[in-house]
Amino acid sequence: MTTIPFGLEATMAGGRPRTFDSDAALDGAMDVFWRQGYEGTGISDLLKAMGISNAPSLYNAFGNKEQLFRKVLDRYADGPARYIREAFAEPTARAAVEALLHGAADATTEPGHPRGCITVQGGLACSPGAEAARDELTMRRAAGEAALRERLQQAGRSGELPAGSDPERLARYFTTIYQGVAVQAAGGTPREQLHQIVDMAMTVWPQQPGA
Repeated sequence: MTTIPFGLEATMAGGRPRTFDSDAALDGAMDVFWRQGYEGTGISDLLKAMGISNAPSLYNAFGNKEQLFRKVLDRYADGPARYIREAFAEPTARAAVEALLHGAADATTEPGHPRGCITVQGGLACSPGAEAARDELTMRRAAGEAALRERLQQAGRSGELPAGSDPERLARYFTTIYQGVAVQAAGGTPREQLHQIVDMAMTVWPQQPGA
């Protein structure tokens, strides 16, 4: 059986081969969702950004708008937001948190991309018809906080955090800082100031007795 490359696979609508690059199309969709949010992005916006000539071709390749949005979020996690995965690979919890927050300050102000974070601002205000997208973003943000909480709990068990530390409260605090960095970046706060905010936030890190 011959495998047809994804980007050239025939459409169900007319049997003609696709003439667009799937990765480039997803990048185009990511850009427009990032700039305009889920609710503010229409199918016509997506077709133009993705270089696709008609809606049936888009649906056949990526599913409906909601399904496409999920694919975009996955691509965002593997691309502009890959610093998150890299941060969690740091050897200590403190280094992981610092890398996460400073990485956010860089990523949310990266030239060539919209400012801010797609998972924070992509669906904060949605009509009832777009609740699925908002819920998807809420779930992903909650998963990020849960991962950070687990990392801090491990730090508590290993002795990296001093006795009496509250990993859950710390996770909630640093998650709030993380999301706040994205909001401030979207509002135009310069990168240097965001890094200063991160440095100030890290001053609450629990110190070992006698340190």
